[in-house]
Amino acid sequence: MTTRPDLSTLIKSYDVRGIVGDTLTDDVARAIGAAFADAVVIPDGEREVVIGRDMRDSGPGLVEAVGRGLRDRGVDVIDIGLCSTDGLYHASGALELPGVMVTASHNPAAYNGMKLCRSLARAVGENTGLGDVRALAADYLADGIPVADGRGEAIDRDMLSDYSAYLRSLVDLSEIRPLRVVVDAANAMGGYTVPAVLGTGGGLPELPLEIIPLYFELDGTFPNHEANPLDPANLVDLQAAVREHQADIGLAFDGDADRCFAVDERGQVVPASAITALVGLRESARELAEGRSPTVIYNLISSRAVPEQLAAAGATPVRSRVGHSYIKAEMARLDAVFGGEHSAHFYFRDFFFADSGMLAAMHVLAALGTQDRPLSGLLESHSPYAASGEINSTVEDAPAAIARVQAVFDSADFDGESIEVDEMDGVTLSHWHAEPRWWINIRASNTEPLLRLNCEAADRDEMERVRDAALAAIRHA
Repeated sequence: MTTRPDLSTLIKSYDVRGIVGDTLTDDVARAIGAAFADAVVIPDGEREVVIGRDMRDSGPGLVEAVGRGLRDRGVDVIDIGLCSTDGLYHASGALELPGVMVTASHNPAAYNGMKLCRSLARAVGENTGLGDVRALAADYLADGIPVADGRGEAIDRDMLSDYSAYLRSLVDLSEIRPLRVVVDAANAMGGYTVPAVLGTGGGLPELPLEIIPLYFELDGTFPNHEANPLDPANLVDLQAAVREHQADIGLAFDGDADRCFAVDERGQVVPASAITALVGLRESARELAEGRSPTVIYNLISSRAVPEQLAAAGATPVRSRVGHSYIKAEMARLDAVFGGEHSAHFYFRDFFFADSGMLAAMHVLAALGTQDRPLSGLLESHSPYAASGEINSTVEDAPAAIARVQAVFDSADFDGESIEVDEMDGVTLSHWHAEPRWWINIRASNTEPLLRLNCEAADRDEMERVRDAALAAIRHA
């Protein structure tokens, strides 16, 4: 019996992510496919899986390997080829099948990975099957994959036009005012999906949008910049192009185009919390108009403006941990109409409770195009407070660093006796109920020796005071 490999650095809490040819090989991918079949697909009563991939050069080989593992266990594979992750979720929902998306999202070119889902795009995470996949894949790598008597078949199917038409059916952009839109696809999947959904590439009617493309050529080596819009350096070209072309809005998609970031007409980056508030209010208004009581999920490091504005509009805002598996579970449990995260993942009940960067972008375009203000004016009321953004610090002992932060904020300088503490996800310290209003959250990374700090206050001076005190404690300055 061969020693079982440790796959914990490859198969993480939410997905599979590793360096191709090192931690992620064809043999490993085949074992993951077989393990997914036996741990999730077959126990769920399914015998077909839909597979898609992003534009990375390693994608076709990994799709073939994962598919071979699934077919080894008697499961048919429907290969939809190139797609965004939300395109894979659409296929999973429309076909009512479990799915595998071969992607490393925003990671550099050397990486690839997989996102797994049950039928109807339901998340597969650590406690909902991914831990079982990890253990069984290790067994199959050690002992071999048992081949079923009847191997599964491979079927090709194009779903891009169905995906485009479905999104068009959810947000009507046909009557908006003409908008000039710069889109930075970062040589990734946005360059494939934007023409199909917002242009006429999918055979759909033309929209009143002038799309100015940046880096639409698919290239998994990312020759212009990485497909990670969370890094401000990767938005510089988009910001410059918006100003140069006097565009109404700029949009940036990550590698697998399941996240979307916006830049206003001045070239200023729009906080994801402002998008959460804007789209949450749109979806809540629709629910209320149809006689239903809307629920919207937001993660705990979103701006406090999000729950305040949603509650004032008659919605029920529900706070969640960070992470798509938590958001999706809460949305399904509460039948929430919408959910938003600070990382620009936006989730929709009408999209199988899954996240779609394209659908979020369409909501923003619809909101912008049905009134006369520029994007900065439209969103001004949704960003009333000062936020730090997420700040990462390398630490050797995360619990000790968190304890130092708590000790600082227990002091008289921060009116420690009136600070509210919760541990839903990391530690959140809040003084939002009284002046001066502020909150901080500190969370340890699951995969790296990093401590993540987010803070917000009613004004910038207070935010900087709180931020600097927390950072000094974390870094033991």
